Amino acid sequence: MSLPPLASFRFFTVAAQTQSFVKAAQLLHVTHGAVSRQVRLLEEALGLELFERRNRAIFLNQAGRTLYNVTAPLFEQLESTVHRLQNEAREDVLVVSCEPTIAMKWLIPRLPDFHARYPHLQLQLLAAGGPIDFARTGVDLAIRRDDFHWDESLHSVAICEEWIGPVCTPSNCPEDGRLEGQQLLRSRTRPAAWDNWLRMGDQPVPVAPRVEYEHFYLCLQAATAGLGISMASFLMVQDELASGQLVAPFGFAADGSSYCLLSAVPFEHSAKCEHFRTWVTGHIDHSLEQVKRFKQKVG
Repeated sequence: MSLPPLASFRFFTVAAQTQSFVKAAQLLHVTHGAVSRQVRLLEEALGLELFERRNRAIFLNQAGRTLYNVTAPLFEQLESTVHRLQNEAREDVLVVSCEPTIAMKWLIPRLPDFHARYPHLQLQLLAAGGPIDFARTGVDLAIRRDDFHWDESLHSVAICEEWIGPVCTPSNCPEDGRLEGQQLLRSRTRPAAWDNWLRMGDQPVPVAPRVEYEHFYLCLQAATAGLGISMASFLMVQDELASGQLVAPFGFAADGSSYCLLSAVPFEHSAKCEHFRTWVTGHIDHSLEQVKRFKQKVG
């Protein structure tokens, strides 16, 4: 007996994992009909049904569960092996995905030191946030804030806590330490940043005009231009604070979240990933020493 095409088993496995043809189609970047057809072709080739179909919902039957117990680890091992082979083929290239503002304001200014320490590595930086598919993107490492759930199969290490606080230009600094009447800059990418900071300090919501920007980076640029007061991560403004472009009138406080370094494989299995982990944690530790210079008035 010849086996059905491998693609049919792949479509079945994703459908079984999600228990939905619609969700499987989204993950596979195909139509709902394509998933349904591939699963039906597999069932016809095997001569048995794999799902119970009730009111547009699907449920694995006994045969489906038996097959899924075999195909799920098979495809997981296949993806892991392909990822490892790709890494071995480009051991001198390190692809790092990082949240955009941290990449622009903190990571990029420090990359010359990385290149000086590891001249044999070519680092490629991708600006992105949120969930990441390492196999599809070809990324080796990702720097993410732990404000979302990632797959348990990923390897992660916390590299620092998130410290937040309002920042502005020295000329825009509130003289009485009050936010009333000050123009507060908000970001659509972190819409709750101000509310979280106020709640941490048990402070009332100030009566103040607010301006919304599309991205956190734009808020910081607006604050640097003297257009108002922006909430910021310390890592995002460390250099501007050191140069005096910005001040932090209320200090910084840990908000309970952390930045993490993510990998699809154990860090110690890849020399280039281990090099980057050692380097970035060293620079992060230095940055966190600097935050102690600022009086923490919140928390």
